[in-house]
Amino acid sequence: MPEKYFVIDTNVVISVAVFSSLTPALSLKKMMSLGNLVFSEAVLQEYNETLSNNKFDKYISLERRLRFLETLTARGSLIKITKPIRICRDPKDDKYLELAIACNATCIITGDKDLLVLHPFENIPILTPADFINQ
Repeated sequence: MPEKYFVIDTNVVISVAVFSSLTPALSLKKMMSLGNLVFSEAVLQEYNETLSNNKFDKYISLERRLRFLETLTARGSLIKITKPIRICRDPKDDKYLELAIACNATCIITGDKDLLVLHPFENIPILTPADFINQ
């Protein structure tokens, strides 16, 4: 059986790490049970920068956020980007498309409308956490 690779947008990571949102957490659990989480350097940098933002201090400590990130990334694989992509209406989101193409991802999980409007991208589904759970 071919390996399954899952790309997770930062908004899903924040929902799980900071707000303990049930649907994103369940989608993450499902991804980890079905295959591998994948990250690029750019995606990891965004996760780290966002989770380090002090606006989240009132919800959960920086230490716990960074520990969550460390645990998450230990469960995945770092993928080298092979092809630059410039298609998303928000250029900051192109990194998720690049990552998905680089590893022939099973799907991208996001709540970002700038990515969701591209569903599917190069035959790669782009789904909300709820849609991923329910498929």
